[in-house]
Amino acid sequence: MTNLLKDLPKIGLTPKIYLSLPETAGIYVFFKDSKPIYIGKAINLKRRVSSYFDINLEIKTGRMISEADELSFIQVESELEALLLEAKLIHTYMPKYNIVAKDDKHPLYIQITREKYPRIVTARKISEKQKNIAFYGPFPSTRNITSVLRMLRHIFPFSDHKIGKRACLYSHIGLCNPCPNEIEILTDVSLKESKRKIYLKNISNLKSVLDGNIFTVKTHLTHDMEGYSNKKDFENAATVRDQIQKLIYITQSQMPTEYYMENPNLLEDVRKKELRELANILNKYKLGIKRLKRVECFDVAHLAGANATASMVTFTNGEPDKTYYRHFRIRQGASQDDYASMKEVIARRKKHFTDWGRPDLVIVDGGKGQVSVFLRELQGEEILVIGLAKKFETLVIPTKVRNTINLSEFRLKKGCALNFVQRIRDEAHRFAREYHHKLFTRSLIGS
Repeated sequence: MTNLLKDLPKIGLTPKIYLSLPETAGIYVFFKDSKPIYIGKAINLKRRVSSYFDINLEIKTGRMISEADELSFIQVESELEALLLEAKLIHTYMPKYNIVAKDDKHPLYIQITREKYPRIVTARKISEKQKNIAFYGPFPSTRNITSVLRMLRHIFPFSDHKIGKRACLYSHIGLCNPCPNEIEILTDVSLKESKRKIYLKNISNLKSVLDGNIFTVKTHLTHDMEGYSNKKDFENAATVRDQIQKLIYITQSQMPTEYYMENPNLLEDVRKKELRELANILNKYKLGIKRLKRVECFDVAHLAGANATASMVTFTNGEPDKTYYRHFRIRQGASQDDYASMKEVIARRKKHFTDWGRPDLVIVDGGKGQVSVFLRELQGEEILVIGLAKKFETLVIPTKVRNTINLSEFRLKKGCALNFVQRIRDEAHRFAREYHHKLFTRSLIGS
């Protein structure tokens, strides 16, 4: 571990260095004479590093940049991973310009207290004599701890206060729910115990997330959701469903930070494995795929036919390539015909194979109908098209039998290929909805 940064590939520092960086979450390290002088995290490495070459830098930051001569980075999956990895690396290497982590005699921790209603609090120092369920850290700054807890509190509400006589402020916005103060003033013993169990379950789930047991938490939540649904308790089922979706969002493909410290190229290796696994699945249908460097995904968004839009997102080597993201405003007027919208979009896309480039694979968000539309429009172009049907995450794969095209279905199992197609589909959906909301807002203002 102590040789990790020493062994990282280093790039000579120039004002244009950020142009070669990926637009993903990760850790970046500035070096002077091969020694780390600053470690930072980023949701978008390219954008964050570019900010260091602004002409209006703070004095301290400007001094650091003037001293630095090289840069390295480690890509990760999520902001949460970036936060946790940054903390571990700063603690291990204590770089010169990470002032807070270096000069503070008592670093910051996340502490889960051992009480009737365990609290989640931050602490400067953890004594061995203190009764804690667990503690995590040290973290380099209050900002980092706040980021971690803010993300998790929206999923698993918790208390940071001692018992009082009335509900706390956070209980009114759902971040301390159920609030221990409210539970304690209940007179119904059965209801009181039921609420306390809900609170303790939130704490247990939050602890498991910080421990890195993400899959276990998702499994338990899924079991709970199905249980509520079977009992026709749809309100609680929806609450748990929302928890699952938020957890997936902040911890997609979550990996222990130690994995990145052992292999800084882990994310690149994972991406290669995702594409290789998808290619292997498709080649079972004798499609002869040799590479999947550039993959495009299309999605349509509308509200009862109004302000219909479509998106095209492009992933290169498994990563988003936003240079080739495109929005399409559907021209066919108010229509709920997704097939007609898809036909219009792929017809317009086909006109730009020369200037935008050609994909190795096109993924359509939809089933056999949507895939058929794309296949007809792309006939003779020798571009592979598949669909991703949301129900059971099923691939729709065209196969040629003599002169007939059949559409086969392959239900994806948990694994690298599923991770990839879900990521690109969700990104296409997000990008389409973003433009749709923009147009919808304009129409409201105009009316």
